This record gives sequence, structure tokens and C-alpha cells, in this order.
Amino acid sequence: MNDILQRIGELGIVPVVKLDKASDALPLGKALLEGELPIAEVTFRTDAAEESIRIMSRELPELLVGAGTVLTRDQVKKAVDAGAKFIVTPGFNPSVVDYCVERNIPITPGINSPSQIEMALERGLDVVKFFPAEQSGGLPMLKAMSAPYGSVRFIPTGGVDAKNMPSYLAFNKILAVGGSWMVKPEVVAEGKFDEIARMTREAVFAMHGFELIHLGINCADEKEALAGADRLASLFGMPVKDGNSSAFVGKGFEFMKSMYLGEKGHVAVGCNDVARAAAFLKRKGIASLPETEKKKDGRTVALYLDLHIGGFIFHLLQK
Repeated sequence: MNDILQRIGELGIVPVVKLDKASDALPLGKALLEGELPIAEVTFRTDAAEESIRIMSRELPELLVGAGTVLTRDQVKKAVDAGAKFIVTPGFNPSVVDYCVERNIPITPGINSPSQIEMALERGLDVVKFFPAEQSGGLPMLKAMSAPYGSVRFIPTGGVDAKNMPSYLAFNKILAVGGSWMVKPEVVAEGKFDEIARMTREAVFAMHGFELIHLGINCADEKEALAGADRLASLFGMPVKDGNSSAFVGKGFEFMKSMYLGEKGHVAVGCNDVARAAAFLKRKGIASLPETEKKKDGRTVALYLDLHIGGFIFHLLQK
């Protein structure tokens, strides 16, 4: 998988943008950045698409800009010349796909059948767009169709919204989802860019699903850990679960049997995808500690952050 598609996977959501006026491109791009989602797929459904891509790419270099609804080789040329970093097509047009593959232009062609997946594999592509997602059977259809193709990742688009987005992203063969619910054309046309920033931010945090899981308390040894656990259990009527390295009281308190990371302990924050959440926090200036990474079935399930507050270190935990 190339770097552009890898970045799309880290971002998780691709806003599908339809612009009738190129003058809306810059404020819209700024709204996406303010909403902490630095990516836009500008559809070639309007005459403003090419210039919109050019403006966004030139003025907002931190925004990953691509072209969607690309139907011809000529549109690919125009989009790439304007600064588009990736191409998205609604269907599988061999002429357009081959043109992009031959020139190492990242492309995610639209598919909704096994035959089209195999056409992509024949050309060395391992990421495709599932379109129109909901109308083609949604997540159940995608799970059934993708079963024989272990190496292929999908970007469902079409009918994906705030409600079904988490379900799609929970499937391990989904690289990202595409949608327009946070960049609705009528909201763009009305110039409500503050509203777009708000809805984008809501989408981003809904995708990550951050929540407090437990508080870890460092103790000098097992005796101190069990004494603390027993005291808390007796005060609040919570069960104690004794383990090899720690003792849990209920689900919210962990007493470490030896001093671990963090001056006083750690705060475990749950999320829907640890790797994607770590990439998000890295963009906000919070590094992770790779030596603490834990994986299960090839997926990162726990990772400490270089984030210390009040003597506690924070770490991400797969929900």
C-alpha cells in the first residue's frame, strides 16, 4: 500500500465534497482542517472541481486533496495537474485505472462485485472503493463478498453516515469510509463553514470513540497493591480480580504490583482503533512509545503515549 493510501487509512474518513463555486474551496478546506480532518475528495461533478483542487492544494498544503467521480483520462490529467494526490472513480473503468497504474497515481476504483475486485488485483491494486455501499447491500454484502480476498481493503462510500460509520470501520477490511454528511452541498452553498467544522469534528471524535477505561495506580510491591485493592473494594463494594502483574477493583481501578510507567500510574483511554487514534494524536503533537505496543492478530491493541499529566502517563486501549 502506498503512502497516500496509508495516510487515508490513518485519517479514517474521506469527506466527499461537491463544489459549485471555486471561491468556496479555501474556506471549506480551512473548515476541514479546523475540524481535524485534513483531507478532501473533490468530485468532478461540477465545472468548479479543477480550480477548487488547485486552490486547496496551493493554499492548504497540509490538506490531502484528491479528485472523485473521475470518469476519463482527461479528468485524471486535469486533477493531477491541479494538485490532486489521489483519484477515485465511481466504477471500474479499465482505461482510467490502467492510466493511473502506469503512472503510479494512487487510484481507488469503484467496485461492487467479486469480478471487479479481481480486475483490481490483476492490476496490483489492494484498495478499492465499495460503491454505492448501502445500495449494494451494505456491510453484510461487503463481508460476504470480501471473504475470499484477504489482502484487499475497502473504502465504502454511498449511504455512509454518522450512524453506520462506526459499524463499517469496525470491520478489519475497511481502510476508511467516504461520506458527505459533514460537507453537505447545501451547507457549503450557504457558506456555513463553522457548521461544517463542527460537524467534521463530531465525525472525527465519533470515529475514535475515546472514553476512560481505567485508572492504574503504581505500587511498590504486591503487598501494597493488594492492600490498596482490598481497601477500595471494602469501601465501594467492588469485586477484586487478582492477576499476575496487577489487581483490578471492579473495571475502573488497577493496582500495579510494581512501579511501572508514569510517576504515579497510568490512565487507560479506550478507542475504536489504536493505530488510527495514535496517528490522530501524533498530528496533535502527542508521540507514542513504540516499545510499549501490544498486538493481537496483527492489530495494535495497546500503546502508551508520551503524555504525562499529574504524574500519570496515558495509554490507548482497544475497546
